[in-house]
Amino acid sequence: MANSSSISVRQLASKLGISTATFSRALNNHPSVAPQTLLSGSMRGLAEHRYDLSLIEIDRDRAPDESYTQFFRRKGVRGVIVRTLGPDARLAEAIADEDFPSITVADRSDHDNVNFICSDSTRDSQRAVDHLIQLGHRRIALVVHTVLDSDHLDRIDGYNRALDLHSFPHDESLVIRQPAGMEGGRLALAQMLAHDDPPTAVFCTHPLTTVGLLHRCLELGISVPQQLSVIGFDDSDTRYHTFPRYTAVCQDAVQFGYEASRWLTRSLEGIETGSMKLHRPTSLSFNQSTGPAPSQPVRVQHDASPSQIDRIHEPRPATAEPEPFTGV
Repeated sequence: MANSSSISVRQLASKLGISTATFSRALNNHPSVAPQTLLSGSMRGLAEHRYDLSLIEIDRDRAPDESYTQFFRRKGVRGVIVRTLGPDARLAEAIADEDFPSITVADRSDHDNVNFICSDSTRDSQRAVDHLIQLGHRRIALVVHTVLDSDHLDRIDGYNRALDLHSFPHDESLVIRQPAGMEGGRLALAQMLAHDDPPTAVFCTHPLTTVGLLHRCLELGISVPQQLSVIGFDDSDTRYHTFPRYTAVCQDAVQFGYEASRWLTRSLEGIETGSMKLHRPTSLSFNQSTGPAPSQPVRVQHDASPSQIDRIHEPRPATAEPEPFTGV
């Protein structure tokens, strides 16, 4: 964060993967902005003390002989919100060890100097998979991102804990690793349903992967949840904009951005003192994408078209979902 912006709206929008119009609405806290990233929350948090947002690529812009503090001061930056894209926390730790004001978002660290705000999704991920088991599913796939931070590791841990709770074997062939995104969801569906013993349910650990998988089900004529039950992850309201609306483990990414930027700016103004190590709970939202396990799974060929689907069974009639299971 800087006293004045050092990058254009068009450049920021491009780097964030959104339109210039959407970014401009976010800057003005427009009510139509879909809170799909930390952006809108961060902008709200910065507003209290009138700080601006700069997007900086440290690896590209920092000179080899510069400390992080020297680099940020050269850029006119007074504080940093760190969003790592992998399991390596050394960047956040190195910045914190220089006592430069910073906070990590959507990840955590055991390092004493690292401030962070993150979610704990292990419990609700376990509840999500347990819900599928309670519905009679015995072959449950897990679709995970290829780059794992602490949040994604929590979701894997929850999946494994649910299997252990019911003494289910751990089948690594049901753990599918694809880059997070729409295409990753499409590829994950093809991979899991081409399995010799396909799963009847799946837990996806990323919102866009979930959407891509559901979209591919529609293209192929696979009925959700009659033929395949799907539980995903959501950090906004994405689950309400798919067909069917999907059951999801949910965190509030907008609140993350807001709390991180507000704490950081208040620290810079001397209003906040001390460290911030905040764990936010997730929730489990039940919708229409899960149902009883079918008598047999659906099997498809790789790169299948609708006419190539091997429908091993006739879909069961849709039934109401049971009351959500609340045990752990």
